[in-house]
Amino acid sequence: MSIWSMLMIMAGTLACLLSGRNLFHYFQLESYQFPGYFRTLKRNLLKALFPGALLTAVMILAMTAGAVIIPPENGWLPQIACGILMIGTGWIIRRKGLKIKAKKPMAMTARMKRLYGAAAVAFTGIQMLFVILDLKIPYLIFPLMLPLWVALAGLTAWPIEKGISEMYFRDAQRILRERKDLIRIGITGSWGKTSVKFILGTMLEEKYHTLITPASYNTPMGVTKVIRSRLEPGHRIFVSEMGARHVGDIREMCRLVHPQMGLLTSVGPQHLDTFHTLERVIRTKYELMDAIPEDGTCFFADDGDICRDLWKRTEKEKWITGLDSGTDDVWAEEIHVSGEGSRFLLCTQERRIQCHTRLLGELNIRNILLCAAVCMKLGMTDEQIARGIGKIVPVEHRLQLIPNPGGMTVIDDAFNSNIRGAEQAFRVMKEMQGARFLITPGMVELGKQEEEMNREFGALAADCCDVAILVGKKRSEAIMHGLKDKGFPEENIHVTTSLDEATELLGRLVRPGDTALFENDLPDNYTE
Repeated sequence: MSIWSMLMIMAGTLACLLSGRNLFHYFQLESYQFPGYFRTLKRNLLKALFPGALLTAVMILAMTAGAVIIPPENGWLPQIACGILMIGTGWIIRRKGLKIKAKKPMAMTARMKRLYGAAAVAFTGIQMLFVILDLKIPYLIFPLMLPLWVALAGLTAWPIEKGISEMYFRDAQRILRERKDLIRIGITGSWGKTSVKFILGTMLEEKYHTLITPASYNTPMGVTKVIRSRLEPGHRIFVSEMGARHVGDIREMCRLVHPQMGLLTSVGPQHLDTFHTLERVIRTKYELMDAIPEDGTCFFADDGDICRDLWKRTEKEKWITGLDSGTDDVWAEEIHVSGEGSRFLLCTQERRIQCHTRLLGELNIRNILLCAAVCMKLGMTDEQIARGIGKIVPVEHRLQLIPNPGGMTVIDDAFNSNIRGAEQAFRVMKEMQGARFLITPGMVELGKQEEEMNREFGALAADCCDVAILVGKKRSEAIMHGLKDKGFPEENIHVTTSLDEATELLGRLVRPGDTALFENDLPDNYTE
C-alpha cells in the first residue's frame, strides 16, 4: 500500500468523522442503544444517508476527473485532490449541521470522545481492508454506508464502555453500602417520575437533608454519576428516579440503589416501541416493589386500574394515595384550581392538613399525595408537610405556569408525552379564561398504538381548546382526525413544520387574556 493510498484513507476517515456528526448525535440521543439508533435512522432516512451520499459523489467525480485531466505520470495527484475535496466537503456538512438549532445539543462527553476514537480506528481499518483486497467498488462507496459504520464504531467501543461502566457502578455500590444511615428511596412509573421526585425532595427537606437525582437522571450510569459526585456525609435521604425502556431495567437500577422505599407513580402504554406490550411494562415497573426488602414500604398512586391491582397483590407494608376517601390511605378533598395554583385538604383517617401549592391540576395533587404518604411514614409533622407543599415550584416543562407580559397565560407541558398526562393538562386548560390555544406535535414511542393514541389525543383536545396548532405534517394527521371526529372546526386547525413556526403563528393569533398550552415537544431525532 502506497503512502498516497494511506493518505487517501486517512482523508476518507476524517471526512466521514466530520460529516457524520448528526449520526453520532442520533446515537447519543438514543442513549447509545442500537435498536433506538436504527429506529431513528429509519425515521430520518434521507437525512441519515445524505452526508455519505454526497461524500461518495465527490469522491467518484474527483477520481474520475483527475484520471482524465491529470497525466498518468502524476497519478498521485488525483488522490491528493480527492482527499482535500472530501475533507472540505465533510467540513462544510459539519458546519451546516452546527447551524441547525438543536433542542438537546450534542455533548462532547468522555464517552462521545471515545466513540469518535473508535470510529476513527474502525473507518480506517475498513478502508485499508478494501484497498488490500483490491475491492474498488466497496472502497468507492464506503462513505455511502456511513450510518452503518457509525453503528459499527459503537459496537467496537462497547466492551470498553461496559468495563468503564461496571467499574463506576461497583464504586457507587460501595459508597451506598458504606452509608448505613442513609434512607434510600426509588421512584418509577410510566409518567410522573420526575415531578414526584422534585416534589418529594422539596417536602423532605423540611426535616431531612435530601439528595435527589437531578433533571431526568434515571439510568444506571446517570444515577452512578450522582452517587459518586454529589452524595455527601450530611445527606440522610437519597431519592433516585428509575427509568426503563426494557424489561430488567428497573431491576438493574435496584441492584445499584437497593431502595428501602419504593414509589409507583403510574403504569400505562409508554415506550411500547421497545416494550411491545403493556404486560411487559407492568412487569418491569413492579421490579421496584419486588426489590423492596420485607421490612421496607411500598407506595402506590391510586389510578383505579393497574396501580391499584398491583397494590392489592403486594404483601409488604404498603400505602395507596388518591382521591378516594373510602379506600385510599391518603387522599384530598375540597380541591380548588386557579391560575395561582391549587388549594386542597390533605386527609388521612387521623389527620387533616390545609395545603396550597403553585402547581396546577389534579395530577399534580395526586403526585403531592403520594409524596405526603412518604413524609408521614418518615415521621414528619403536619406543619412540616404543609410548609413543604407550599414551597414546591413547578418542574420545568411539566404543567409549568409561565407569566407573560403580554397578558397571555402560557402553560408549558412540553416534557409530557403520554395520554393520561395530556388529559390532565387539557382539564387545566379547560378551566382557563379567554381563547384556548393548543400547540403540540402529539406523542411518540408508542409502537403500533401510536396512530390510535394520537387520534385519541386529538379527540380529548377537541373539548378543551379553541384553536389547535399542530407541529409536523405527517405526525399530526392522526391528531387532526381525532379533532375532526369530535366536530372540531377545521378552520381552527393549523399545521406547521416546526415549533418555531407554530410559536410565530401563535403570536399572530393570540390576544391578552388568552391561554396557550404547549403539550409535548419532540426531541431532535423525531423532527420531520
